[in-house]
Amino acid sequence: MEEKIIKDKSVVLRHSPIELVEHWILAISGFLLIFSGFGELPMYKRYMVTQIPGLGWAGDFFINLKIHYLAGIVFVSVMVFHALYHGWLGHQGLIPKKGDLKTSLVTILSMFGFGEEPKSDKYLPEQRLAYAYLGGVGFILVLTGVVKVIKNLPGVYLSPTLITSSTLIHTFATVFFLLGVLAHLAALIFKVNRPLVKSVFTGEVDLKYVKDRHTLWYNSLVGKKLEDDGKEVVKGESEAEVEKEEKDKALETVEVEKLETEKEENPMRSTIKVKGMSCQHCVMSVTKALTQLEGIKNVQVDLVKGEVQFDHPKEGTLSQIEKAIEDAGYEVVTS
Repeated sequence: MEEKIIKDKSVVLRHSPIELVEHWILAISGFLLIFSGFGELPMYKRYMVTQIPGLGWAGDFFINLKIHYLAGIVFVSVMVFHALYHGWLGHQGLIPKKGDLKTSLVTILSMFGFGEEPKSDKYLPEQRLAYAYLGGVGFILVLTGVVKVIKNLPGVYLSPTLITSSTLIHTFATVFFLLGVLAHLAALIFKVNRPLVKSVFTGEVDLKYVKDRHTLWYNSLVGKKLEDDGKEVVKGESEAEVEKEEKDKALETVEVEKLETEKEENPMRSTIKVKGMSCQHCVMSVTKALTQLEGIKNVQVDLVKGEVQFDHPKEGTLSQIEKAIEDAGYEVVTS
């Protein structure tokens, strides 16, 4: 199941059922690993956890050990499946990118009212960093855990130094993994992050939230939807004539995404030359830039002629229109 816009529900499908199952199995098995790991120390008798109704077994070392092994097998299996499945499909959205640390800092400061949050793709920069952190710590836990298991096998001898160092690293990695999970959950304290909670349970997130915060992802989803509906195909300059025949249908689809404004009386029809437009994505960008201006109606883009036509109020000024087009990344050609 692909990520897509579901208009009748005003939501975006963010996660597939497979991704939801992965998430919850990792979360539950990870919790059991942490809980049973601390139970092996032992800690729960000392801090009277065993006095809690239903948790009397928590003080038994061998029960915790069995739970730890079983949860470990499940945790490792899902990690391997995750790597193979998403690697095979070429999913790279959660892989950290250059500048994520700086952008993440800007995003966090904006949550406290300092500055404006940068527009994001499907995943926020701090989500990619958290993914790398938890994945790296999880990998260390798996490696050191394997050493701890192998040392208990009959006929296997490992050096005391290797056993001791693996045990210490495993213990500290568990603490760092727990801190990472707590930080991940603490992000929900900020109101701006709470719409994402819905996607963890249903795989869906509100369309308005995606428009406002994940603008880059939303724009790519709009382009993909046009292609899936058969109303748009991204073409090169050599297919300009086909683009001209398809543009009216594409414009109607784009206009569904914006709010209609009150109809202007006695509008003027103007035509301007725009340089830099070469494909249907350019049509969508220019159309969106103009239709967001108050009073602008009936925008039509001709890629062959490099012209943009539109209706606007007689008392309006063309300077705002030129600025909107230039902000979208194109150049207005003046005579």
